[in-house]
Amino acid sequence: MLPITSILIPIDFSQHSQKALSYAKGWAKQWSATIHLIHVIEPVIFPVDWGYTPVDLSDVEKEYESTAEKELKRIVEILHTEGFSVIPHIIHGGRSSDEINQYAKDHGISMICIATNGRGGVEHFLLGSTTERVVRKAPCPVLVIRPGATTS
Repeated sequence: MLPITSILIPIDFSQHSQKALSYAKGWAKQWSATIHLIHVIEPVIFPVDWGYTPVDLSDVEKEYESTAEKELKRIVEILHTEGFSVIPHIIHGGRSSDEINQYAKDHGISMICIATNGRGGVEHFLLGSTTERVVRKAPCPVLVIRPGATTS
């Protein structure tokens, strides 16, 4: 088995991603691995083609980024007090799965630990699965944390 020196945890601040972080902490502690904590901000798209009035989304994007920065900082501070080496990063880009995989490739990540919310049926068909797209194209092993998983 190759040593795990870095673990990438994509976080959207949901309960699901917090659970993935809990799992990753166990692996990081066991292997003395660095945690790469990333949050991807996808572009905000307003459907003007459907007859809606265009709006200025710059304030919405700024507020979203500010909130994400504060939440990421809070989590990083907690991880530092627990003794973990953490590299936080906010990515502005396209599709989350592409950004996650590109980050993993660019930074030589050993493992990605990502949560799935377990959508199925029509919801999965319409919205797709970021986790599924990450698994299909990841440059490294991926640990998928499903809903209902426990860390003990």
